[in-house]
Amino acid sequence: MPIWGMVIDLDRCTGCGGCMAACKVENNVQVVPPGEALKGRGMHWLTILSRTEGEYPDVEAVLQPDLCMMCDDAPCTKVCPVHATYRGAYGLVAQIYPRCIGCRYCMAACPYTVKFFNWTAGEEGVNLSSSLNPDVSVRPKGVVEKCTFCYHRLQKAKERVRAEQREIAGGDYVPACVEMCPAKAMTFGDLDDGESPVSRLAASRRASQLLEHLGTEPKVYYLSKRDRNV
Repeated sequence: MPIWGMVIDLDRCTGCGGCMAACKVENNVQVVPPGEALKGRGMHWLTILSRTEGEYPDVEAVLQPDLCMMCDDAPCTKVCPVHATYRGAYGLVAQIYPRCIGCRYCMAACPYTVKFFNWTAGEEGVNLSSSLNPDVSVRPKGVVEKCTFCYHRLQKAKERVRAEQREIAGGDYVPACVEMCPAKAMTFGDLDDGESPVSRLAASRRASQLLEHLGTEPKVYYLSKRDRNV
C-alpha cells in the first residue's frame, strides 16, 4: 500500500498562485465574504508563505507553499473529542465533516496553522452551484476544513485500478496543486517506494521538513534553494 507524500522544490516555485487556485476550485473551498475576510476568517487549504534570506545586498525571496503536512504523528488527531480527524489508510490525515462539532481543538494543536474554521456558508445571495466540483462535498457552516491531498482523486484512482485488476501504485493519481504547477515545483507519489521520484527527492541533502524538531513526522518535504555561489 503506498504512503503518499509530497516534495516541494523552493528553487523552482515562482509564487504564481496556480496551486492555490487549483486547490480552491477542485475542492469547493468557499469564497469568504469581504467582511469576514477583514476579521481574519479567510479560507485557503493551500497558501504561499514568503520570507527573505540573506543580508543586503544579497537578499533573496523564498516562496513556500504551505498545506497540510499529513503528519505520521499528528497532534490534531490526539485532541479531537469526537474523533472527527484521524490518520487513515495511506498515511493521510482525514476529516469527517458530519462528525465535527466545531470545537477547534485540532486547530489549536496543529503547529502548522493549516486548518480553517468554516465561519460562514460562503457568498450569500450568489448561486455558485454550477461551478462546484460534483466529486467533492460542500461543507456546512461550523466545521474545520483542511487539505486532503485531493482524496476524491485517490478514490477514483482506486476504482480505476480495481477495474484493471491490479494494486494501486505511486503515479496513479496526483492532487490538483501538483498537476497545475507550471514550474513543476511539486512532486507527489509513494514515499515507501525507494525508486519513486518523490522518495529520491525526499532523501536529497537539500530536503527538510517544516518544524521537524517537533516530532510530528510530516510527509511534506521542502528542497532548499541552491547556493548560487557554488
